[in-house]
Amino acid sequence: MSTRRFNGLAAALAGAALLCSALTAQAREYSVSTVLSNAFPWGQGADKWAELVKERSDGRITLRVYPNSQLVNGDQTREFSAMRQGLIDMAVGSTINWSPQVPQLNLFSLPFLMPDYDAVDAVTGGEAGEQVFAAIESRGVIPLAWGENGFRELSNSKLPIDSPEDLEGLKIRVVGSPLFHDTFTALGANPTQMSWADAKPALTTGAVDGQENPLSVFDVARIDQVGQKYLTRWHYMNDPLIFAVNRNVWQQFPEADRELLRQAAVDAGAWEIEKSRGERDERLAAIKERGVEVIELDDAQRQAFADATQSVYDEWAPQIGEDLVETARQAVENR
Repeated sequence: MSTRRFNGLAAALAGAALLCSALTAQAREYSVSTVLSNAFPWGQGADKWAELVKERSDGRITLRVYPNSQLVNGDQTREFSAMRQGLIDMAVGSTINWSPQVPQLNLFSLPFLMPDYDAVDAVTGGEAGEQVFAAIESRGVIPLAWGENGFRELSNSKLPIDSPEDLEGLKIRVVGSPLFHDTFTALGANPTQMSWADAKPALTTGAVDGQENPLSVFDVARIDQVGQKYLTRWHYMNDPLIFAVNRNVWQQFPEADRELLRQAAVDAGAWEIEKSRGERDERLAAIKERGVEVIELDDAQRQAFADATQSVYDEWAPQIGEDLVETARQAVENR
């Protein structure tokens, strides 16, 4: 074979290999982890992100959503670590579930910091939100946008709760965050940490008396069917969601695709937040129609709960970062 023919064949083979590699990269499917399915706004937000990415990339980039924490065998607190390690490509995750690996995310679990949606938006959309995103990025994960799981409300099977004293001795299921344990301990309750898979059976048998979750979870999961007759709307904390990507995966995308992914996440997050908030009144009405007694707190009653949990701030602010907590407080005050 002549040198010219050999070089031509080598070039053709190299070109074919590059084309094959490019097609393979373009055809890759990326995993997206979520805790809740698309029966909930959370899962719907993840689906919206996948839909927008597919549409805007003309099908070049495919995001496959894996709900119900199935990529971490149901252990939602492992999601961030799995994404950081590259076992998960992307996620729409909860600040609560990621807080064991990113202490700054405990900011959103501080009780009674954010009394309304304007306060939430002031924190996530301002300097405090930027600091939180920087903390996430420093741990090998690229945050792209905010979503929202909603304000977490308190339900129980025993009595209407409108003061801290009403919680005395009640067994309350809490998520796997020490801050939640400290909050309910400060209120005189008996907090019991367990997964959501274990929570409903425990509520059914009376092993625990109550739980806390957003209205969407109470409604869709039909928590009223497991003896939760009383629901106190105390808005004690809001659980923002975060659209994020593993750093190594992110760096594999060209700049144009990074911008596509980011803008799709921003748009999906805004859509999910609007949907979550917009369905609140309808969900509340449905819950009341099913016989649940809903207790609405006035400002003085809510302040009593805030005063009773002040010790949580004293303990947790140094762990979260005094400057970050103060920045968030100022954002809430100036909203």
